[in-house]
Amino acid sequence: MSFLSGLVKPLAYVSLPVFALHTLSKSSPVARYYVRLAVYLSTLGVCSAWGVVCAVGMSIVGRKLDVFFVVARTFYMLASRALDIRLVVEGGEHLETKPAVLIGNHQSMLDILYLGRIFPRSAAIVAKKELQWTPLLGQFMSLSGVVWIDRGNSANAVRSLMAAGETMKAQRMALWLFPEGTRSMREHHDMLPLKKGAFHIAVEAGVPIVPVVCENYWRLYRKNVFESGTLKIRVLAPIPTEGLTVADIPDLAARVRDQMVAALREISVPVAADSKPSPIPSDTPNNEPPRDIVSAQAISALPAGPEPEQAVESLPQIPSRSESRASTEASEDTGSSPALSRRSGSDNGTETEEDDGMVLVGRPK
Repeated sequence: MSFLSGLVKPLAYVSLPVFALHTLSKSSPVARYYVRLAVYLSTLGVCSAWGVVCAVGMSIVGRKLDVFFVVARTFYMLASRALDIRLVVEGGEHLETKPAVLIGNHQSMLDILYLGRIFPRSAAIVAKKELQWTPLLGQFMSLSGVVWIDRGNSANAVRSLMAAGETMKAQRMALWLFPEGTRSMREHHDMLPLKKGAFHIAVEAGVPIVPVVCENYWRLYRKNVFESGTLKIRVLAPIPTEGLTVADIPDLAARVRDQMVAALREISVPVAADSKPSPIPSDTPNNEPPRDIVSAQAISALPAGPEPEQAVESLPQIPSRSESRASTEASEDTGSSPALSRRSGSDNGTETEEDDGMVLVGRPK
């Protein structure tokens, strides 16, 4: 009898909060949103801790580049079951293309779930250097082959990305980036202009670009709405870059964006005919959205309290090798005012986190 009592009591203690959360989630849509958001973020935290353990063990046996794959699949397995969100993939065979630059559309923090579903083996992500010292997350990423980028130093960032391109070819791996640079959650199916960093990497390395498009999930997830459902992911055919030069990058970026938007509209659930699409910022000479629109997005994306941030973000534009050396020499020989430095960073695609609103894990707009 005492044995049964000792077994039942712990189960009761565990099941009580689960039952309470389930009941609370049924009380109202807003309560359901916060309960499911808490479950999602808790799962993310658990998987970050699990990632540290995996990274240590897999680095010892020489499989460092598969750490993100293992942790991503673990997160998807747990979060998709807890939230009852299923992801169906079309064209998954294209993810086996290596070396390659993988790019995806960026809607909200829920993008981590679709990354968990499709992230391939022998792949790494590009992350801002500030996250290197984030507890658990930073250690996990450092041990997993992440490419750290110092966004405050254009010359260092360029050198890091050039080295990443060479490593990508030598180890036949893939790099993942979100080229929109910031979240673009909206009811209508569209994307922001693509920043050129990912395309510079691909052209300089002569490797293909593999676009990945996740269905618009506005109907399932937005502010005060977090529902269950099925989403589609389409992996487009690799786009070769052999023979292209830096001069071809603007046209390449525009062509890739057009293909991604077309796929997004094909796989997404149609919106109501009477709703009006929000304006998409026009493309500027350096392929950036207007600063006033970006600032509004950054402000609206700020969480109410401290929340974790995700590493994958836009990259600085990369000049050719000769231009990179000239830029480095010039930066060492001349100084500039803070205002001029900020302007130069914007021109080269090396905006700060505040400029771009690089928040992936946060409350939706």
